[in-house]
Amino acid sequence: MSYNRFSSWCRFGNHGVIAANDPDEQEKILKFSTLLNNAVIFHTTLDMMMVIRELIAEDWTITSEDLAVLSPYLTARIQRFGEYATDEITLTPEPFDAHLELDLTPAAAGAAT
Repeated sequence: MSYNRFSSWCRFGNHGVIAANDPDEQEKILKFSTLLNNAVIFHTTLDMMMVIRELIAEDWTITSEDLAVLSPYLTARIQRFGEYATDEITLTPEPFDAHLELDLTPAAAGAAT
């Protein structure tokens, strides 16, 4: 799914049409929309990395080709109008570790096949 289609899917209320003719309001709406898109993409990416780490821990081989077909623009499991828990909002999250422990050099990718 492309970013533009994903962004359009994330917009709701008036079908994403900016009715205000005020440039400041238009800019604010666009920035909030971009912030929402980035937050959803980041959360989806974190979920994907968690699953990849679990697969690696179970001795699955993950290659650069496997990662190349992944997309953070998934919408199937996102409930835009669902129930949202706020009881954990005051909890401090654990530090984010972006390292996946994968060797994606071309030599390593060729040797794995």
